[in-house]
Amino acid sequence: MGWLQDETGLEKCAANYAALTPLTHLRRAADVFATQEAIVYGDIRRDYRSYHDRVTRLASALAARGVQPGDVVATLLPNIPAHAEAHFGVPACGAVLNAINTRLDLETVVYILEHGGAKVLIADSALIDLVRAACARLAAPPQVIEVADPVACIPASGDYPEYEAVLAQADAGFAWVMPEDEWESLALNYTSGTTGKPKGVVYHHRGAYLSTLSQPISWRMTLFPRYLTIVPMFHCNAWCHPWMLPVMGGAMICLRDITARGIYQAISVEGATHFGGAPIVLQTIINAPAEERLPFDHVVEVFTAGAPPAAATLAAIEPLGFNVTQVYGLTETYGPASECLWHDGVEALTGDDRAEVKARTGIAMPFMDGITVMTPETMTEVPRDAAALGEIMHRGNGVMKGYYRNPEATRKSFEGGWFHSGDIAFQHPDGYIKIADRAKDIIISGGENVSSVEVEGVLMRHPAVGLASVVAKPDEKWGEVPCACVELKPGHEASASDLIAFCRERLAGFKTPKHVVFMDLPKTSTGKIQKFELRAQVRDM
Repeated sequence: MGWLQDETGLEKCAANYAALTPLTHLRRAADVFATQEAIVYGDIRRDYRSYHDRVTRLASALAARGVQPGDVVATLLPNIPAHAEAHFGVPACGAVLNAINTRLDLETVVYILEHGGAKVLIADSALIDLVRAACARLAAPPQVIEVADPVACIPASGDYPEYEAVLAQADAGFAWVMPEDEWESLALNYTSGTTGKPKGVVYHHRGAYLSTLSQPISWRMTLFPRYLTIVPMFHCNAWCHPWMLPVMGGAMICLRDITARGIYQAISVEGATHFGGAPIVLQTIINAPAEERLPFDHVVEVFTAGAPPAAATLAAIEPLGFNVTQVYGLTETYGPASECLWHDGVEALTGDDRAEVKARTGIAMPFMDGITVMTPETMTEVPRDAAALGEIMHRGNGVMKGYYRNPEATRKSFEGGWFHSGDIAFQHPDGYIKIADRAKDIIISGGENVSSVEVEGVLMRHPAVGLASVVAKPDEKWGEVPCACVELKPGHEASASDLIAFCRERLAGFKTPKHVVFMDLPKTSTGKIQKFELRAQVRDM
């Protein structure tokens, strides 16, 4: 439909069609930005010509080890140069990249390696004990390539071929295996698996490519950004940012350990202009002691996601020299798929009003066909009245192919022609979405729905609160009631009654926490607070 009636000669050919793939970004950058700085890590400085050469050698080395197109190559690596190289080197030999969370327990790592069927595992020397134990449990263990880290002074164990030696022996003239079809699989990312076995989310080349062109638009990014790696590359492939940077001729500043000192060093000394991170990273910056801060004279652009940031957090960090944009997505949407787009209509807002708008989840990024809030039973959009709750639904090129070897879960997640996120939200009249909670985190107290996110936002305004997470605690009278789990800022004090009174002044009675527990909040490697652990801890308190 819509084609010319006479199509004679109007066919795809090499001159007018190529499958979309992020591999083309690095191939172009090696030519256009050959001498531009691409990788920064301690004393290591590599330009795009060198980056391309090392990626080519990695692809060659993997092929020499029997990796065929469609095979899986796994990584257990922190945010170091070898992990960035794997994002291109693995698909450049036609394989699928499976970046594994470095903080997972042995049982889960074994499950992922077995379920994904990795032929090769590229692993950091600091994790070799975990690798040995995992391989011993597998009937068909992967070949291991070990990555030592001279910058962090972590030597190789000597038990496996070492990464640098492997690259040195590889073919620098290896011909990259480019996808014939952009629907071919690019990456396999496993979900957190907090409620069962993790599910393998499959990305295709097309989705990743379009994300890498969409996000610079949303980020207002110009050429030659200096990007600080805070989002782990095992988390949604660092939101596709390793594949994005060559488009812009950008430099990746690798940060192995996320500390306030390391962040300020990267910004002040290395000139970092952009980074992504969870709200806990923003809190790390806000609460950094004076001796860990360094001066800088430019505005740092930040994408924050992973949990809705409290308005108080946004209000506190911007005066320090950071412009924060909230983005939202899931592993299943290649990372960020929506943005809290800032525009002229809200530019004049200041103070709490500005922070409240910036805390919205936002609207669809350009590469998505649609993101909305629906009643899942009827698949109809909820009223845009900033009150009616529904489930956030996605569709478009930025949605996964499906769950690997799990057709039932794939079918269920795509019911009605939309991807069901499991996140509960409402929509403002202007179409901006605001997350209320994960479906499993909504607290139902006496028949009333309580948004844990709303209560957390109020608690974060208290001057003594560093972090807060609100979960349901069973209650004989109300069924369940809000329980606040709180980390206080260093050197600050507050009692449970202080915080309850603070909330009561700002919230309806049924939303006010009935219990407050002071603790170190359990967190994932990406900074998300593990509410399933908190619910278990407070259940019998």
